[in-house]
Amino acid sequence: MRWCGRPGVALFLGVVLCFSGTPGSSTLDIPLEVLSLINIEQLPTITAQSLNTVIAFPFDESYSMTCEAKGNPEPKFQWTKNGQEFDPYQEPRLLAEDDSGTFVIPNSGNLTEFQGIYRCYASNKLGTAISEEIKFVVPHVPKFPKEKIDPIVVEEGQPVTLKCNPPKGIPPLQIYWMTIGLQHIEQDERVSMGLNGNLYFANALQRDSRRDYCCFASFPRIRTIVQKTAMSLVVKSTGLMSDSASDSGLANSILKSKPSLLSPSGVQTYTHLVKGEELLLECIAAGIPTPKVEWVKVGHGLPDRAIVENHGKVLNIQKVQQEDEGQYKCKAKNSYGEAVHSFHVIVEEPPQWDAKPESQLSMIGSDVLIKCSAYGNPKPTVSWMVNGLPLNEVPATNRKVFDDKIILHKASSSDSAAYQCEASNKHGTILANANIMIMNLPPVIVTEDSLQYLAVEGKSVILHCKTFSSPPSIITWSKEDSADFVEGPRFHLHENGSLEISAVEEEDMGEFSCIAKNVEGLSAITAILEIKDPTRIVDPPLDLRILIGTTAQFACQAEFDQSFNHAMETFWLKDGVVIALNETENMGYLVDDGILQIANVSYSNQGRYSCVVRSPVDQDIASAQLIVLDVPDAPEDLMLSELSGKSVKLKWIPGDDHNSSTTEFVIEFEESQREPGIWREAQRVPGSHTSATLKLHGHADYRFRVSGVNDVGTGRPSEPSENYKTPARAPDKNPENIKIEGHLPHEMDINWEALAPIEHNGPGLEYKVSYQRQGSDEDWQEHMVKRHSFVVTDTPTFVPYEIKIQARNHKGWAPEPRILTGYSGEDFPSAAPDDVAVEVLNNTLVKVSWMRVHKDKLHGHLGGYRVNWWRLRGLLASKKSHGEKHTLTFPGDRNNAMVPGLRPFSEYSLIVMVFNGRGNGPGSHPVTFRTPEGVPDQVSVLRSTDIQKRSVSLTWSPPIEPNGVLTGYLLQYQLINDTEEVGPLLSVNISDPDTNKWLLQDLEALSKYKFYLRACTRLGCGPAASEECTTTPEARLASIHGGVSTQGWFIGLMCAVALLTLIVLIACFVNRNKGGKYSVKEKEDLHPDVESQGMNEDTFCEYSDNDEKPLKGSLHSTSGDIKPADSGESLADYGDEEAQFNEDGSFIGEYTGRKEKPPTENKGNSQSTA
Repeated sequence: MRWCGRPGVALFLGVVLCFSGTPGSSTLDIPLEVLSLINIEQLPTITAQSLNTVIAFPFDESYSMTCEAKGNPEPKFQWTKNGQEFDPYQEPRLLAEDDSGTFVIPNSGNLTEFQGIYRCYASNKLGTAISEEIKFVVPHVPKFPKEKIDPIVVEEGQPVTLKCNPPKGIPPLQIYWMTIGLQHIEQDERVSMGLNGNLYFANALQRDSRRDYCCFASFPRIRTIVQKTAMSLVVKSTGLMSDSASDSGLANSILKSKPSLLSPSGVQTYTHLVKGEELLLECIAAGIPTPKVEWVKVGHGLPDRAIVENHGKVLNIQKVQQEDEGQYKCKAKNSYGEAVHSFHVIVEEPPQWDAKPESQLSMIGSDVLIKCSAYGNPKPTVSWMVNGLPLNEVPATNRKVFDDKIILHKASSSDSAAYQCEASNKHGTILANANIMIMNLPPVIVTEDSLQYLAVEGKSVILHCKTFSSPPSIITWSKEDSADFVEGPRFHLHENGSLEISAVEEEDMGEFSCIAKNVEGLSAITAILEIKDPTRIVDPPLDLRILIGTTAQFACQAEFDQSFNHAMETFWLKDGVVIALNETENMGYLVDDGILQIANVSYSNQGRYSCVVRSPVDQDIASAQLIVLDVPDAPEDLMLSELSGKSVKLKWIPGDDHNSSTTEFVIEFEESQREPGIWREAQRVPGSHTSATLKLHGHADYRFRVSGVNDVGTGRPSEPSENYKTPARAPDKNPENIKIEGHLPHEMDINWEALAPIEHNGPGLEYKVSYQRQGSDEDWQEHMVKRHSFVVTDTPTFVPYEIKIQARNHKGWAPEPRILTGYSGEDFPSAAPDDVAVEVLNNTLVKVSWMRVHKDKLHGHLGGYRVNWWRLRGLLASKKSHGEKHTLTFPGDRNNAMVPGLRPFSEYSLIVMVFNGRGNGPGSHPVTFRTPEGVPDQVSVLRSTDIQKRSVSLTWSPPIEPNGVLTGYLLQYQLINDTEEVGPLLSVNISDPDTNKWLLQDLEALSKYKFYLRACTRLGCGPAASEECTTTPEARLASIHGGVSTQGWFIGLMCAVALLTLIVLIACFVNRNKGGKYSVKEKEDLHPDVESQGMNEDTFCEYSDNDEKPLKGSLHSTSGDIKPADSGESLADYGDEEAQFNEDGSFIGEYTGRKEKPPTENKGNSQSTA
């Protein structure tokens, strides 16, 4: 390639040369498009010829001698046979075709006369092309000669060779040694067949005697098998060796012999073979004992491709290479010596082209160089021909010949010819034709004019300008809107004249011109370039790891040029192969709206999936990996080793983990004597292990299996291992989980967990129970039992014993057991705590203290202390009554406790008792105490009555539990009117505790109010009861007063309601003071919502115990002004102790208390919380 022209202008010199043809030929093809425009003469070119060797197999109908050629004018054909002219048309038996050099030899009559070496010549007026030599071979039918073979007689121990000498024929040759009955002769290290077909005996045995040793030669290419005359072998017995002596080394010393080689002879052999052939080296030795053969390569190790065959007697190296050359040795050894033979391997090579002559199209007056060189071993000789004739027969003044090249100086059109170069050595001949055409031709642009090219912005595009000319044309490209040639780093001119534009831009759109020019003329075409938007996958598929049997989905959405809307193509590949959705094997695939779905995923679906979105000008591809997860396959090849009776080593080969690493292996066992079919876990080992040592019990029949575990789950278990029965032995362990209890004062119950059947380790399992009183000098008391419990009777109450339990079977005792300490049966405590005292901490909590009971009075394990108390009366009541009993249990050794949940302003009685495992001891002397005054409970009834336009009357009943001496009431109210904003909270202090009615005046008409009423003692006010009411307009009130309040029936109804309310209140007080066993909740449930019972629609009033929504504006005053003055220590203030509740609602256990204080005002519930 050369460049010329002004700076910045790209010029190109080129010629289109297309080469094709048969092996050994190099052709110069003028494009058909050029030939359709102008008529150009061409030299002949051989396009087809027969193989170098044509074998006339007898089962073929005919044999074709092929020779086809092309050229302009059409070539004529001639043949030579063995270097002499041969005309197929003159032979009546041959079938020749017109306008062809091919002729056919029918398989009829005698074919031997056609045997020979043929060559085809194709000629026209420009020159002659010749074919390579074609050898026609007529194989003869191979036969063994008819001969009489005398019996071969040898003495026992001597070597023997039965010669085959197979006839020659078409390879490959296969030889078999058989009997007349077609039974193969058995071969081994002592008896074997050599590469030459002979049957060798390293040392003859009497059993080798027989009369029908037959050699069969098979020629598969001609479908022929021939048989040699049967041979007889007689081995005379010497009585000095047995049939096994030759191999066992026990031969009599008289018959011993060191190795000697039956094949090959001598001490060294030179082996020549062609590169790529099979190297076969053989050493067959005689001797007693039968020698063994070893192979080495001197100075090197044997090649990796080397294979030792035929019981070590043959070294085979396939497709031998140059590096396989060298010296090889075989060594035949037995216990009495060795024999050595050396092989010098020389790898040779047929001729191969180093520089093959090429066809050329050159301009008139130029110098033409034709090169031809070849290599091979031995080095090939190179000869030249022109138009099939030796150079010396075709003289030329401007031609100079050197060793590997020819130079034509200032060639003219008359120098156009077909040159042949032939390279030969003893392994073959190669020939090449080179058509040399000398001519001038103006440029002919083969590419079609005004072709439209589509390109994608940012990608590359190639605009073609295929040209044929001589001399080569100068190719230039320009754009329609510029007179300059295209240039720049994005523009590249190829040797064939094509213009490649990289990273196409929108400005590149338009018309380009290609101009081809040489000394004979010029030619030009145009190319139109259109730019399109690129195709781009915007939602690509993502890698998936998915469980087998589920559904996988891959997304694929793309953007593309809208002009291709109906020309776009989307398809999917799996591992580079297109998924044909309509084929049966792809039934599980479904594509819907760009999403590939794979239903019921299996292992076969695993792979790399690629989405391809293709437009007419470009495509985009996105790929993702689908990994199918599953539980591990079952392990294989379980094997037991290191069997010791007490343990075994289990090995296995892990199964496929299916893309989720095995984290562990689960080893299970089956004990088929006691639990056949039941598998139990024995051990787990990490997933990196492939073996485990398992501890075994005695007198058991084991089988094992292994399962793999990964993140998906546990895989199928392996096939069970072989059975392994362990011998019986003494137990390995003693009973565990021994419990020593005393249910009765003079007994001690001993129970333990029996050994599992597999832990017996043998028959006859029983237990020895031994015990003695701790600290005494008494002997151990021993009892043999088969059950897993024992009762010791007549024991002192609650004294310590030492106990041990040992297992035994018929094979012996388990290891020495450990000694445990237990106690005999407990009795009830016999003493009560003394000096019980009560310290009142606040109005609901007291601290109780006592003196601990001495351990001698406990008669058992100390359980703790229980405190029982009950309320005698409220301090406002004069009559005492025994109220509901409460109990708190405090485990452990202690001398004080907290008792919470008391009623203020009450009198209580309290006792303390100790308890052990048997039960409670006697109670202490009762202690009476009083709780101080507290804040009252909520008033029991609050109602609004006599509602006027600007006033409301409120009536109430005092609290059921005043918890002290009432000092009055706190009444508060505010305007609400069903809005978020509320009026100010107003307060009225009622100092008379006996007051139960109050009239509020100066209210706003037709307005909603909420009222709060609290009862108060000296310590403060209690929780509030609330009531809502709406004042009425004056007209409605007048109507009511005038129409209803003056009626007699209305007055009577009001009296009845008042009486009913009084009865309910009396019933509540009576029930409150009964002291029955009710939980706090049940007590509260006895007080109905009496406020709601007195409702009358005519009053427009509503009563509620609670205020579910906190009111704005009232929060500060209720929390700041009217907070109860109760001292209010909560249980949390004494929360370092634990307490529990009995079923009757009382505390049990150590009191721990909550850390929050209970609310001082009950806004939502009229029921008290215990």
